[in-house]
Amino acid sequence: MQILIVGGFGFVGGRLVEHLYTAGHHIIVGSRMLKTPLTKLHDVEVRKIKWDSDSALLQICEGIDVVIHAAGMNAKECLKDPEGALNFNGNGTSRLAKAASKAGVKKFIYLSTAHVYASPLVGSITEKTETINSHPYATSHLAGENALLEIGKSAKMWSIVLRLSNAFGAPSHLSANCWMLLVNDLCRQAIQKKKLIVKSDGLQLRDFISMQEVCCVIEKIALASEKFSAIQIFNLGSGISKSVREIALLVQARSVKVLGFKPELSFLKDISSKTPLPLHYETKNLSILDIKVKEESFESEIDNLLRFCRINFIN
Repeated sequence: MQILIVGGFGFVGGRLVEHLYTAGHHIIVGSRMLKTPLTKLHDVEVRKIKWDSDSALLQICEGIDVVIHAAGMNAKECLKDPEGALNFNGNGTSRLAKAASKAGVKKFIYLSTAHVYASPLVGSITEKTETINSHPYATSHLAGENALLEIGKSAKMWSIVLRLSNAFGAPSHLSANCWMLLVNDLCRQAIQKKKLIVKSDGLQLRDFISMQEVCCVIEKIALASEKFSAIQIFNLGSGISKSVREIALLVQARSVKVLGFKPELSFLKDISSKTPLPLHYETKNLSILDIKVKEESFESEIDNLLRFCRINFIN
């Protein structure tokens, strides 16, 4: 299968390139900057993507079976430049989707975010839950979603939106912008500080998913039968909520196993008297495709992340 991964040098995109290449697919990486893939991915093709040229976008999509759009501005960047966020996450997605449709691409998979629903994310969240978050990160991604789904109405291309929850894991490149993520940050702290500092009381609930499972799920969706094409929006998470405190304790325990020492764990805020609001990030549409996310991958993903940090962040 010919798969174009846009943003293939980013956190999610980089791991997808490795996973799908290893699975035997022919991978083309679309990037604003021409870079050299990892040595072990010697025959991965890299093409420069020109977002301001419709003809160039059409050309990069020609001969492609599946486009996976994993490029985008992060939350901090979106807040700093809301107009730029809308232009890239929204208008950029629209232009790429139009080019893909015109080129005859069979599937277009867009990596959006669970944050389109609300902030904070609480309660029972299904694919039908109203999207009310006004943060530029959420609204710009939602603009990209809406553009893609509108194009999908009149195209033969299966347009798919994946609303990703809290993914974590070792990046394929050290330069990947992923160290603001909770689990990634804690693992780096374990190496650099020999301690784990959480900036809250740690009781808030989140849906965490390992990058191993993110990649497996996306591959299954890329290979899914067209008979499911009426399903276009998928919540991509584990479906199991854990507190930040639980995750921090897990990182601490895996540090003992992998690094040979137990980093001190501290929280910058005292435990609140308020009961934390519940969260259930439901993945009903994945279930329809008989796709199940394995929680067992948490420990191995954290172990690999700790090893990555030991190699790259050792003092």
